[in-house]
Amino acid sequence: MKALCDRFVPQQCSSSSKSDTHDKSPLVSDSGPSDNKSKFTLWSNVFTSSSSVSQPYRESSTSGHKQVCTTRNGWTAFVKRVSMATGAIRRFQDRVLGPNRTGLPSTTSDVWLLGVCYKISEDEASGETNTGCVVAAFQQDFSSKILMTYRRGFEPFRNTTYTSDVNWGCMIRSSQMLFAQALLFHRLGRSWTKKSELPEQEYLETLEPFGDSESSAFSIHNLIIAGASYGLAAGSWVGPYAICRAWESLACKKRKQTDSKNQTLPMAVHIVSGSEDGERGGAPILCIEDASKSCLEFSKGQSEWTPILLLVPLVLGLDSVNPRYIPSLIATFTFPQSVGILGGKPGASTYIVGVQEDKGFYLDPHEVQQVVTVNTETPDVDTSSYHCNVIRYVPLESLDPSLALGFYCRDKDDFDDFCLRASKLAEDSNGAPLFTITQTHSTINQNNYGFSDDDSEDEREDDWQML
Repeated sequence: MKALCDRFVPQQCSSSSKSDTHDKSPLVSDSGPSDNKSKFTLWSNVFTSSSSVSQPYRESSTSGHKQVCTTRNGWTAFVKRVSMATGAIRRFQDRVLGPNRTGLPSTTSDVWLLGVCYKISEDEASGETNTGCVVAAFQQDFSSKILMTYRRGFEPFRNTTYTSDVNWGCMIRSSQMLFAQALLFHRLGRSWTKKSELPEQEYLETLEPFGDSESSAFSIHNLIIAGASYGLAAGSWVGPYAICRAWESLACKKRKQTDSKNQTLPMAVHIVSGSEDGERGGAPILCIEDASKSCLEFSKGQSEWTPILLLVPLVLGLDSVNPRYIPSLIATFTFPQSVGILGGKPGASTYIVGVQEDKGFYLDPHEVQQVVTVNTETPDVDTSSYHCNVIRYVPLESLDPSLALGFYCRDKDDFDDFCLRASKLAEDSNGAPLFTITQTHSTINQNNYGFSDDDSEDEREDDWQML
C-alpha cells in the first residue's frame, strides 16, 4: 500500500512555465518520451502486479505526442490504451487518496499559515471582487515556502545504483522542507517572501546545503547515512519518528565537525518524546531541562540558550487520526513558532504548512525534477523548482496518524512563549493533549491537567502507539 499511495499522489507543483508540462502527459516514463514500449510495459505492470508498483517519473513530455505507430490502426490502439490507463489511474486515485483538491475553499474562515493569520472577506471568498489583497498575500506567502521534491540524476548512494529517490524518498523530502523553512525563518524572518529579483545571499545559503550529493550537508545522501540505525536506506520508505532521529544524528555529527560560529545548522535540534525516551505510551513530554541541555551542547558550553528546533513525533490513532486530536493540530498553526507538520497519507508523506477549518494546506514532494545545483557563487541560478504556486489541501481527518510537529524558537523568550501556548493548548485538550510541558524530570510523572494517575493513564495509552 505504501508504494501504491506513493505512486499516485496528484502533482502540479511548479512556478515556471516549463514545469507546467509535468502533468499534461498521461504517459510518462523514466526512460524518456520516445521509449513507448517501456510506457506500455509500465502501465500494464500497474494493473498486473500491484505488489511491484513504482512511481513513474513525472518529467516534461512535450515531445510525448510524436507519432509512435506507423499505421492508423496502431495509433488508434495507442490512444485507446492511454484512455483506459488514465481512467483507471483516476479511479484508483479517487478511491485511495481522494480527489485532487486545489485552491482556497470558498469560505470566510481564517486561514493560518505557519503562525500568520489571513482573514478572507466574503467578497474574496465568493470571487466577487478582483482586488483579492488578502488572498494574493496568502498565495505569495504560500509560494515562498521551500519545496523539496523527488530528484533524478544525482550521484549514486553508497554501494547502490540509485540515482533518484522516486517512490521512496517522500518522507525525507518532506523533512528537508521543514528544516529549510526553519533555516529561512532563522536567516530572513517569518515575514520574508520570495521576490522576482535576484535572490538574497541568505536565501541561497538556505538552499545550498540541501543539494543532492554527500558534499551537501543536509542532502538525502547524508540523511540516509546518519539515519542508518533507524532504518533509513536507499530504496526504503521511513516514518516520521525515524526521520526525526536521523536529523538529530546528522545535526550532532555536523556540530562535532565544525566550530560553534560556523554551524551549517545554526540551531539545536531537540526531539520531544514520551517518558523514558519514548519507551512508554502516553503523550510526549517536553522537558524544559532537557531542551536547555540541548542548547548547551549545541553551543559547546558557551551559551545557556540558543535557537532551537523542536520535533514532536506523534501517533494519534490506529488507522486514522483520532478526531479528538484534530482541534489541537489546527491550533498548533496559530503558534508563531510553527514550522508545520510532516504527515500525509499512508506511505505518501507531505509537508503541511497551513490550515483552514478542518483542511490542511500542503506542499507535495511527489514530483520528479532534475538535480539543480544552488550555491552563493551562482546568484542567477533558477530556483523555481524549489517553490510551488499550486495550493493543495487535504482533510485533516484523512491523515495518517503517524506524523511529526515542528517548532522553531529563536531565543529563550520565544521558547518561553511557546511553552505558555503549548501548556494552554494541553489544558484545553479535554484529556487528549498532543504533548505536555514539564520543567524537570522530577515532575514528569506528576499530572498537571486534572487527571488521576489511576483513571487516565490506561485510557490515554490506548490511543498511543509506542514510539
